[in-house]
Amino acid sequence: MSEQGTLYRTFDRRDLDAPRLYDGVRTRRAMSFFVDYAMVLVLCIPVAVLIFFLGIVTLSIGWHLYAIMLPAVALVYVAFTMGGRSQATPGMRLAGVHLERLDGGTVDPATAALHGVLFWASVTLLTPFVLLVALFTRRKQLLHDIALGTVIVRDR
Repeated sequence: MSEQGTLYRTFDRRDLDAPRLYDGVRTRRAMSFFVDYAMVLVLCIPVAVLIFFLGIVTLSIGWHLYAIMLPAVALVYVAFTMGGRSQATPGMRLAGVHLERLDGGTVDPATAALHGVLFWASVTLLTPFVLLVALFTRRKQLLHDIALGTVIVRDR
């Protein structure tokens, strides 16, 4: 089979060290981040309207939910897309990458949510310079990938 146009989704789990799985992963990962968070912002619109009416009904107490709206929507989005059957968010699918566990298991919603939380915690606490870790790891992993035993690989 030629590598051009081949779907890598059917690779052998022992083959996670194959360099072809990581070609362009950093660029694709960054691209998928922007697509996914544009989608999260769009999903926040109906949630914001719902919180607005909830605030009216609860005499402004519900409006305190605005403080956690964006992280809550992002967490649910990541948990149920990356933790789903495709093991990828819509942005990751568009970019042609998905998440794999190094132990060969599937990514469940709890692991996907933890993946998102650890990403945001590492970027927030250690500055965005922590993303440079991907330049020095063999599989182009970030700190949260290493901590969870996961890796982002190409689909195509």
